[in-house]
Amino acid sequence: MSDLIARDLAAVWHPFTQHGVWEADEPLVIERGQGVHLFDADGNRYLDGVSSLWVTVHGHGEPAIDAAIRAQLERLDHSTFLGLTHEPGIRLAEELLRIAPDGLAKVFFAGDGSSAAEAAIKMAYQAAEQRGEHRPLYLHCAEGYHGDTLGAVSLGGVELFHAAYRPLLIETRLVGSPGVLAPGPTRADRAHEVLAEMRAVLEREGDQVCAIVIEPMVQAAGGILTHDASLLRGIRALCDEFGAAMIADEVATGIGATGRWFACEHAGVSPDLLVLGKRVTGGVLPLSGVLATDAIYEQFLGTPASGRTFFHGHTYTANPLCCAAALANLALMHERGTVAHAAHVGDRLGELLAPLETYDGVVEVRRIGTMTGIEVASVGERTGFEVCRAARRRGVIIRPLGDVVVLMPPLGIGDDDLTELVSVLDESVREVVR
Repeated sequence: MSDLIARDLAAVWHPFTQHGVWEADEPLVIERGQGVHLFDADGNRYLDGVSSLWVTVHGHGEPAIDAAIRAQLERLDHSTFLGLTHEPGIRLAEELLRIAPDGLAKVFFAGDGSSAAEAAIKMAYQAAEQRGEHRPLYLHCAEGYHGDTLGAVSLGGVELFHAAYRPLLIETRLVGSPGVLAPGPTRADRAHEVLAEMRAVLEREGDQVCAIVIEPMVQAAGGILTHDASLLRGIRALCDEFGAAMIADEVATGIGATGRWFACEHAGVSPDLLVLGKRVTGGVLPLSGVLATDAIYEQFLGTPASGRTFFHGHTYTANPLCCAAALANLALMHERGTVAHAAHVGDRLGELLAPLETYDGVVEVRRIGTMTGIEVASVGERTGFEVCRAARRRGVIIRPLGDVVVLMPPLGIGDDDLTELVSVLDESVREVVR
């Protein structure tokens, strides 16, 4: 494994990685995956406690998904989706609309979460322009994260990730995070405060705002910051009142992560644009999309000379292999009741993590469904990282967001593996901060 690390250091630049310390952090070379486990080049086994960055649904090497990809490869590996179409893409769009919140009627495919978020941002602006309304502003929340392209970063609010690019970004209006609470107020109280901030912005310049952008129920990359469902209901009402589109970024929260198909369901609301990605293929291949209402879609209809076309797309839009993987994944989720199982996993996580909430070294445990963050008290420069390093020595891979240790197990994880995951976390937290 040391030879591979040396070759990596000579040739590779990793995302979200400080290479000045990466070699000293004892990186792993992952060789294969099976079920909920990963294996390194030395043969060591690790429980995949973050589902390979929040994407694995059933586990690695799921035979039905692998078989679907092989079968599709025998028919069609790729064809452009610019003006052409294919059966896997059509079927997948139909299936996504079947499980989506009411009112969403069209699917625009993209490649990853960032590219889908970027498409939704542009759709909202262009739709308003083509209605005859100039609305160049977006309204969003601090600690939000919508990806790493410049439009998506413009609507982000995690300063560690985004501050360096502020001079390059589009103008927006930022309100406070609904998941950052002062001592005393409840999450419902905080939702009321943020909605009041939003209303104040909209009363000043609502005719300039084309969309309110929100991660429903959980600001994931912000540190698993959870908020009350009343926030989503309030945003839906504000959008209706002031003529803005509601964009729900469900890249992290969608496809079962919160114990529902989509997190918007917790509030009983439907957005105008819904962004999805991550788990849609079961964690096997990259695919994302934007689901839109007919009211948005119809603003782009006209003659070729009208200029109303959505001039946006990607070479590998709706790649047939990715669509086949997604169809197989969603079929398995229906067959196995994976969304209901994810709700059970979340409840069980809550039970298993309850003792940690009493530790002096634990600030807060935050969770909705399987999406879980354990904020630990800082006892050094990289406390969260040290907890994750201690867990890795015990055979579990997890990742921190600062001093928030994130658990995001595969949705199909069994009780024994889940118990092991929390047991190792408990031991690791006690080693580092208690």
